Amino acid sequence: MAPFEALYGRKCRSPICWNEIGEAQITGPELIQETSDKIIQIRDNVRTTRSRQKSYADKRRKPLEFKVGDLVLLKVSPWKGVIRFGKKGKLAPCYVGPFKILERIGKVAYKLELPPSLGNVHPTFHVSNLKKYLADENLHIPLDDVHIDETMHFVEKPIEIMDREIKQLKRSRIPIVKVRWESMRGPEFT
Repeated sequence: MAPFEALYGRKCRSPICWNEIGEAQITGPELIQETSDKIIQIRDNVRTTRSRQKSYADKRRKPLEFKVGDLVLLKVSPWKGVIRFGKKGKLAPCYVGPFKILERIGKVAYKLELPPSLGNVHPTFHVSNLKKYLADENLHIPLDDVHIDETMHFVEKPIEIMDREIKQLKRSRIPIVKVRWESMRGPEFT
């Protein structure tokens, strides 16, 4: 008895033993013909499923291309036991950087300018591991100007009330107020 049959109490339904329990067993050329038909059916189903999944993936796929000199973020792969980028644990960032692109290698690879601290990492990466860096360099906030209280929260003061509105529900009224805050990043509204 096969291990599958011993465990589940029935024969494994492979293309050779496709019959249900209690049916007559086929032997000879009929077995070969039925097995060939089942294999063709399985291949057709796999081909149909593969083409469906490919069409789903192609609808969402966007071709990524970068130019030399662009800034990109590098995806940190969560390899177990390997700390290449100095980040480890639950709260480690998914992307590190930004890094400057030095050159394009082939159609889908880019060489990055890595700092000397990452000297043990090969500087060429696949385009799927890169993400466009969208931050504006002019928005850099010097740490000396940031005020943080003892609970590690930014100290931001409200400047003025911009708008008032009352939201009417069935049995209650909720006042909504739009406030402009003093912030180092520019005007912020909540």
